[in-house]
Amino acid sequence: MLPCVYIMASSRNGTLYIGVTSDLVKRAWQHKNDVVESFTNKY
Repeated sequence: MLPCVYIMASSRNGTLYIGVTSDLVKRAWQHKNDVVESFTNKY
């Protein structure tokens, strides 16, 4: 897959997160299910 840039927003406080991945579906799932420790875990 080609790399892509994505933006996620916290529904709780509106914090924006910008990331880069070559597997967008997998990365979105990881964010939603807290699989990896990341910036979005804090917000």
